[in-house]
Amino acid sequence: MKRYAFIDVQNTASTTQTMLGFVVDWVKLCDFLKNKKSCSEVFFYTGIENGDTETAKEFDALSKISCCIVKSKSVFAYKNKDKTFAFKCLNCKEDNVQTINMGYRKKSNCDVELSVDVIEKSSPDVELFIFTGDGDFEYLIRKALDKGVAKVTVVSYAGKDIKAGLTVAIFSTKLRDLIAEKKDKVFYMSLKDIKSNIKKEIVSL
Repeated sequence: MKRYAFIDVQNTASTTQTMLGFVVDWVKLCDFLKNKKSCSEVFFYTGIENGDTETAKEFDALSKISCCIVKSKSVFAYKNKDKTFAFKCLNCKEDNVQTINMGYRKKSNCDVELSVDVIEKSSPDVELFIFTGDGDFEYLIRKALDKGVAKVTVVSYAGKDIKAGLTVAIFSTKLRDLIAEKKDKVFYMSLKDIKSNIKKEIVSL
């Protein structure tokens, strides 16, 4: 049985930092997947901002490990749609319209590359580890199952947290439903359970 891992870096990093409070050591993750999960190839999909030499060096070093394949794109800033609202001035009673600048969001979309690689590797003698909580990949997993893959493990964090009185959950409902539907083929692995194997050690200054 061949095993491959596909890592949505931005989604995985956001999940561990936002929900679990730790930073992933990508070299440790590669080592874990190679030696503990017997993956023959580990694919990383990431965005790197122009001028971010530290991240560029980190993933360049990662690409030199024999089983690692790194696919990166530049990070672009996308303008969020500004919000406009109308109000009446309390002093002069005149109608007014104000526009609020909603700023920018950063995005680097490697979804197509990840999807193509998954389909190319999918066959009846293969198991897949897909690191993401993004519901956009639900369809991809179904297509991989159609190609006969033996098993798909979705690796993320499906827990919920309460912040400022609100329930926060970033694991897609689509993926939850798929895992419940395909119990014999699609499985869930929590990032929390493998934290000790993949956590980056923070150096105290």
